[in-house]
Amino acid sequence: MPASDVSVSELPPRYNFIDDYSEGAHPLLLEALLRTNATQQLSYGTDEYSNDARRLIREKLNATDDEVAIHFVPSGTSANLISIASCLRPYEAVMAVESGHIVSKEAGAIEATGHKMILVPGVNGKMTPSNLERVFQQNQFFPHMAKPRLVYISNATELGTIYTKAELTALSVVCKRLGLLILVDGARLGVALSAPRNDLTLRDLVDLTDIFWIGGTKMGALLGEAIVVKQHLADGFVFHLKQHGALLAKSRLMGIQFAELFRGNLFFDLAAHANTMAEKISTSFEKLGYALAAETETNQVFAVLPERLVRRLQDRFGFYVWEKRDDGNSIVRIVTSWATDALQVDKFNSWVQQWTERDG
Repeated sequence: MPASDVSVSELPPRYNFIDDYSEGAHPLLLEALLRTNATQQLSYGTDEYSNDARRLIREKLNATDDEVAIHFVPSGTSANLISIASCLRPYEAVMAVESGHIVSKEAGAIEATGHKMILVPGVNGKMTPSNLERVFQQNQFFPHMAKPRLVYISNATELGTIYTKAELTALSVVCKRLGLLILVDGARLGVALSAPRNDLTLRDLVDLTDIFWIGGTKMGALLGEAIVVKQHLADGFVFHLKQHGALLAKSRLMGIQFAELFRGNLFFDLAAHANTMAEKISTSFEKLGYALAAETETNQVFAVLPERLVRRLQDRFGFYVWEKRDDGNSIVRIVTSWATDALQVDKFNSWVQQWTERDG
């Protein structure tokens, strides 16, 4: 039967490895939302559930309210642009690696705040002290250049790699010497801190950075990110939330979910599952002789596959073609999540093996 004659209903359903937010929310979070639904609460983040979530997060941070303020926002883009805008004067700039999420994935949201981005060459998706300092020194022709003030990094990075404690410490030392602030995009902070080779703690982030945020959307929540702001930057932060439309009247919806994620170890258990599923896929690719475009450290797998195999896999699985190359291969990104079905991972690996052996 010609492909054009096949109806959508006759095609096999595709399992999605495109992102880590295709599923709704973990059942415990949904149960908590239902259980508390009829209670009356104060608005705009002053409800008892948001305050409980802040207390629980501070306990995990091993920090006090004299050290950090915690605010909940609905999305990662709002977390980034509000954090950045709150730190910078109009003539100040943010420094980010070329592959940084804010550089190419947020539709110019940072530039829309009126701040220039200064690009720094990355190494395995990470900011290095030497590259940072070199680019910093190249942007000192004042007042004709925007003044570097904030360094943006993400953990895990856009390539799924993570910062070690030594790497983040080295960056922190350079930033303090140069008078720069550090912001950590934590959309995938859970998988970064749960990675097998990770040696960073949440307390280390408090000590080594100025602002970071903890992603809930990609870690079992319906929506929501928790911004952790050091107190020297916290004054007036809530006004930035309000001006950017991120101070929700029903902030309780985020507070309830973060309280459930951090009441025990659920946040990290879900992250560990995502990493385990990615490692199974990554190991299978390597056993079959396929190269990895980046080391698999968290829940993102970047593999170099022939176009024929990519097309066949796309009939049954959703994933992102990261880069098409001129040699007939493509770099694909496979993303696992807190809810990834282990059986579907086994099916994916089985299909890759079958087609590899058939074409071999």
